[in-house]
Amino acid sequence: MKEHVILVDRSGCEIGTEEKIKAHRHGKLHRAFSIFIFNSLDEILLQKRVQTKYHSGGLWTNACCSHPRPGETHYHAAKRRLVEEMGFDCELRTLFSFIYHAQLSDDLYEHELDQVFVGRYNGQPIPNPNEVDDWKWMNISSLKQDVQERPQNYTYWFKLILNRVVKQYQEINFHDEI
Repeated sequence: MKEHVILVDRSGCEIGTEEKIKAHRHGKLHRAFSIFIFNSLDEILLQKRVQTKYHSGGLWTNACCSHPRPGETHYHAAKRRLVEEMGFDCELRTLFSFIYHAQLSDDLYEHELDQVFVGRYNGQPIPNPNEVDDWKWMNISSLKQDVQERPQNYTYWFKLILNRVVKQYQEINFHDEI
């Protein structure tokens, strides 16, 4: 069964659905989400996307990212995919949304209204090998330095929002809330 994404206008209003790969080939704006997970040491959970992903395979990125299904909220989709990809569940809180457009390859584009979630988790992920090649916890300053020195190892959207996520996470002080 082919996956479909929810097409939206620039204000976020739903305007239809499209088969996922077709939406990415034509660069159509659609709903997406990204999940950043921190542990009690304020390290960020990274996953290395499986090499066979339809785009950005083999690159390091945030804990989980995907698209809500038609009729599914961002929050429920994020909770579902976190379990499906990384094998755990935790409380999630919305940080912000943003729109970005990027050419990923000769025939694939990301054009997403991306809702960013943050959560805290201290256990060991059990990643789905069909989605994730590797994972690790990484110290924020080491991660920022590595992204600066080796940007080719990270997904486009991760590099785009990492500093904003870290800043908002530190300002809100999730330690007592999540």
